[in-house]
Order: sequence, then C-alpha cells, then structure tokens
Amino acid sequence: MRGSLIALTWITVLAAAGGSAAGESPLTGPAQAVRATEQAFAQTLADRDFEAFRTFLSPEAVFFSGDRALRGSNAVAAAWKPYFDEPDPPFSWRAETVEVLDSGTLALSSGPVFGPDGRRVGTFNSIWRRDASGAWKVVFDKGEKACPE
Repeated sequence: MRGSLIALTWITVLAAAGGSAAGESPLTGPAQAVRATEQAFAQTLADRDFEAFRTFLSPEAVFFSGDRALRGSNAVAAAWKPYFDEPDPPFSWRAETVEVLDSGTLALSSGPVFGPDGRRVGTFNSIWRRDASGAWKVVFDKGEKACPE
C-alpha cells in the first residue's frame, strides 16, 4: 500500500510539473497547447469564420506577403479577408513541427500548406507568443512555396 501511495505521489508531482512518469518533457504541455492553437487557427479558414481568425492575431502581428510585411492585426486581417469570402477555402495547413522555448513564452509552428485539391503547395512558419492571459497569439507568419519536385 505504501509503495502504491509513493508511486501515486510521484505521478501527481510529475504531472503538476508538466511531465509524466514515462519521462515526458515539461514542454510537452505547452507544445500540445501550441499545436492545438495552430489547429484551431487553421480551422477558422476551413469553417469560413473570419471573426474567429482575428482572435488568434497578436495586435503586433507581422505576416509576410510576398516581399512586403503586413504590420499589425488590422492590416493582416484586411489582407486575409478575401480568403474567407468564397464558399470553399483556397488552402489549408497543419503543423508538423512545434517547438516551445524553455520559458514557455514563444513557440514556432511549421508545416505544409495544401491547395484546394489537397496537393502540397507550400510551407508555413509561424511564431506564437503567450500573452498575459495564457493565450497563444501569432506574432510572425511567413509562408514559402513548395519546392518543385
């Protein structure tokens, strides 16, 4: 009984610290949160929900569009609004890589971008910052076209 109580105590301590008895990294929790946030962000385009899209943008967001940088959430939202106007989304994306600083304040997400036919057309890279409320907001975003095969 005492052994079970000690094991349960360690599992509780490790879980509270963000790890697990299986040796899970303390950053797994934040990485999972960023991955879920990125997925929810991408889902706004799939759902055609422009107002929800805006909620993921940091007021200081910088999105690269070709050779220019769109600065601020209002400029980014205005540039992205046409992507929400048609009945079907013009593209989709999903995170393959998520890395979070040890401080848990900044994160990188990166992965493929797909055209409406499902073919890979590019790669996105986003930097997320955790705000005072604990919510992750995108501060930088830059996509690249897929390399020709």
